Amino acid sequence: MTPTIDLLKSHRSIRKFTDREVDDATLEAIIAAAQCAATSHFVQAYTVIRVKDQEKREAIAQLAGPQIWVARAPVFLVFCADFYRLETVCRMQDIVMEKGWAEQFVTATVDTALLAQNVLLAAESLGMGGVFIGGIRNDPQTVCDLLAIPDQVYPVFGMCLGWPAHDPPPKPRLPVEAVLFTDRYPQQHETDMLEAYDRTTNHYFLNRNSNLKDETWSHQMADFMGRVIRPHMKVFLEKKGFFLK
Repeated sequence: MTPTIDLLKSHRSIRKFTDREVDDATLEAIIAAAQCAATSHFVQAYTVIRVKDQEKREAIAQLAGPQIWVARAPVFLVFCADFYRLETVCRMQDIVMEKGWAEQFVTATVDTALLAQNVLLAAESLGMGGVFIGGIRNDPQTVCDLLAIPDQVYPVFGMCLGWPAHDPPPKPRLPVEAVLFTDRYPQQHETDMLEAYDRTTNHYFLNRNSNLKDETWSHQMADFMGRVIRPHMKVFLEKKGFFLK
């Protein structure tokens, strides 16, 4: 419909990159554009750390999976939900900041996600590609230690960026009818629609150009939701000063 919509619909995760560097001016322009994302109450509760030190990259790549593209991508960013800066602002105004509220956690996390999505879109508009790295939450304390991340800040996810060295097809998403409703949540989700989507995703998994597998979305999701994932996160977030109230 428009170049912007075409760009959004062409998204795919890029994990293999050429040797072409991303210069500082380009990265700074991407971040500046991404900062125009919506931000709750104008708090801008995020910080982005570019990790250039190769030893730190290797360590994060290992704890995240391992995911070797973390070590090899031209750019690796860690996106942090950040209330530390806001605490500094409160001290400047002689105000004691309220801490630990669940709403603050939600606000900072949403702000960070909106910023990061804009970063990836801006990069893709230049012909670059990337992939989100939620695996840094496998061991978020080590990430904090490596990057000197203080309390009132936590690493939400990482992102690899660079110039694509492969061209994977986009993953088919759920049909719009499965996620868009009017006036109320549906009494039940239509299993026929989900079964049709299973056939679509199965065809995708069987025919993509790498990591072929005979699987469906519902099987993948049931397996994922049937396991406890990162049970350490609650204790970690409380230790960092989030989600206490």
